Amino acid sequence: MLRRYGASPYWPALAQALGPVLNTFGTGRTATVAATSTRVLLDLVGWQGQILVSSDLRSRPRRSQRLADLSAVTGARTYVCGPGGMAYLDPAPFAAEGIAVMPFQPPATNIWSSSRRLSALWALAALGPQDLAARLQRLASDHDLLVAAA
Repeated sequence: MLRRYGASPYWPALAQALGPVLNTFGTGRTATVAATSTRVLLDLVGWQGQILVSSDLRSRPRRSQRLADLSAVTGARTYVCGPGGMAYLDPAPFAAEGIAVMPFQPPATNIWSSSRRLSALWALAALGPQDLAARLQRLASDHDLLVAAA
């Protein structure tokens, strides 16, 4: 990470924030690493929302039913699904809950041309936490921008 992101003016703050994430790798539990890294990254951009754990929420067992149930219980109006998930997703449980399914296909231009190699760390190192937070806030508050980004 240092070789890739160390030249960023934001690296010192990022490196310090990532300490707890690196410590979780010793647990051998992917869920622990994922939860810790998610919390750290959301804290860096100042997100004030609530993190829900899917195992704490009521849902049916089949994949599409489970995703539709989790989407409904969180108040989602749209489920954005990547190409891999679209291959198996059954839209019927979502339709029954009044939730639209929107396939996500990143544009093939600008930064998206290498989107398979992008990460939250890249965005934080390139833009800094404050600029990234402002961009995410603009995207979240403007539905037209969100649709265009999808």
